[in-house]
Amino acid sequence: MHPIVEKVTNDVIERSHPTRSAYIKYIDDIAKKDPIRSGMGCGNLAHGFAACSPGEKADLTGNKKANIGIITSYNDMLSAHQPYKDAPDLIKAAIREAGGVAQVAGGVPAMCDGITQGQPGMELSLFSRDLIAMATAIGMSHNMFDGALYLGVCDKIVPGLLIGALSFGHLPAVFVPAGPMPSGLTNKEKARARQAYAVGKIGRKELLEAESASYHSPGTCTFYGTANSNQMMMEMMGLHLPGSSFVNPYTPLRDELTKAAARQVLKFTALGDDYRPIAHMVSEKAIINAVIGLLATGGSTNHTMHLVAIARASGIILNWDDFDNLSRAVPLIAKIYPNGPADVNHFHAAGGMGVLIAELLRSGLLHEDILTVADGRGMNSYTQEPKIIDDVLAWHAGPEKSLDSAVLSSVEQPFAKGGGLHVMRGNLGRGVSKLSAVSEDHQIVEAPAVVFDDQEDFLAAFKRGELEKDFVAVLRFQGPRANGMPELHKLTPPLGVLQDKGFKVALVTDGRMSGASGKVPSVIHLCPECEMGGSLAKVLAGDIIALNLQTGDINVKVEQAEFDARVPLPKSAKNHHYGMGREMFGGFRLGASSAETGASNLFAVD
Repeated sequence: MHPIVEKVTNDVIERSHPTRSAYIKYIDDIAKKDPIRSGMGCGNLAHGFAACSPGEKADLTGNKKANIGIITSYNDMLSAHQPYKDAPDLIKAAIREAGGVAQVAGGVPAMCDGITQGQPGMELSLFSRDLIAMATAIGMSHNMFDGALYLGVCDKIVPGLLIGALSFGHLPAVFVPAGPMPSGLTNKEKARARQAYAVGKIGRKELLEAESASYHSPGTCTFYGTANSNQMMMEMMGLHLPGSSFVNPYTPLRDELTKAAARQVLKFTALGDDYRPIAHMVSEKAIINAVIGLLATGGSTNHTMHLVAIARASGIILNWDDFDNLSRAVPLIAKIYPNGPADVNHFHAAGGMGVLIAELLRSGLLHEDILTVADGRGMNSYTQEPKIIDDVLAWHAGPEKSLDSAVLSSVEQPFAKGGGLHVMRGNLGRGVSKLSAVSEDHQIVEAPAVVFDDQEDFLAAFKRGELEKDFVAVLRFQGPRANGMPELHKLTPPLGVLQDKGFKVALVTDGRMSGASGKVPSVIHLCPECEMGGSLAKVLAGDIIALNLQTGDINVKVEQAEFDARVPLPKSAKNHHYGMGREMFGGFRLGASSAETGASNLFAVD
């Protein structure tokens, strides 16, 4: 292993020992060789299989056959989740043929950040992850199941499903992707249309045509945002079948992979001889693999929160220092939009996850010895790719190297020596930045602050022509405790326009940006957040802010004694509320006091 990867892994193992040991003991105490339903009362069991066929009732009455729960995020409004419509029937048929029973245990909410971007509903986005985790646990709480299949793709949905699944960590689990939509209008052309609309060069009709040509069919959006970063991480952790993450929906291979996932989970229940509970799969090494994949591909900054929360759900203590230290060892070897022009279909065609994993394994940058859902157990199985030959699904050796080095390179010839994400620190606190999406000539900015408490105020100032200058946009009170930490991706087009005009611009906020955001240097998730008295609340319009994405420095250039003496300014009257999430949930809000905790406490009440 690379010495830095080995050291960070050992640090995490040592730091997590008390909580990880307690979690594993709890899970192992729950585990039973016989189905849990065998100890249920007759009335309980009768309720549990009342809607089943006579044959399934007979199967579930005995102790021989496993019952697999399906948790699905299906809805037909989200393109990424619409392909799950027929998945339960495919799964049930495959499991029945393999000697088991399957039931849909529950559905979870699945909202789309692309639809709610810049809308009040976005204030529910991060909040929804914890609701999904609870909904997952509710679905699995009936003690009817010996294993589970989790169907989800996007932003908060996969992290929520995984956190919920770890509450039932004594059960084996396989995550089932739906796949990306085929490539449409390129992401670069889509971004160009958005910038043209922002300056009035095209109208709403032309913009909608461009957007509709990009988001055009069932499947996940093709840019490399949080949704596709989720899929990459599930494969890096061994929770997807090898090579299954980026196979398009409604293709024979996609359907065969869904059926194979169903058959696979049956092999790993406690009723058989190859018991693989998910609690033992999501280990310290698996979590480190996920971080490494994120860094090597320039994945979504949202996972600097989600991975922390996922790890905590498995008794593992991961922090931003681990991300930062690993970024010094892991090079950027993939360029997928917004890090480059290619989309995930191009990445998959270039060799995709199989080539990426093989490259990292060869360089000692990935833990091979983790428990996975592949037949071969470890990560070497993930260098293979699935194919249908003579109507039979099988895994074959993947390409030995990338088929397109402009999209997927090597450790020896990386796109950048460090990982795609950096931790930023200075007298404004700690935050994160997606270095891989910003060209080198824009990675250092020093300019006066313009201060806003609402993104609509920024957009109005842009339309009035007040931002035709060098500046650092400071957007305050956008953290999890303030208004649910909505994504601020709506700011990307106007900032991009100003950057293209030659102005030095940047964004600093305690809020989030979409995983699709790029091009403009930003420091996000800054904590402590303004709601908790963070230093960003002391910044005044005209203060010089210096940020350097290469060194990880973020500072306001004010005499420290003067800055320390300043009283944090309250949020403006317009933004003096907790937002839609608070109003809809009667006083509940995200329990995390900072982005760095992963927002993992579920709820807090005032």
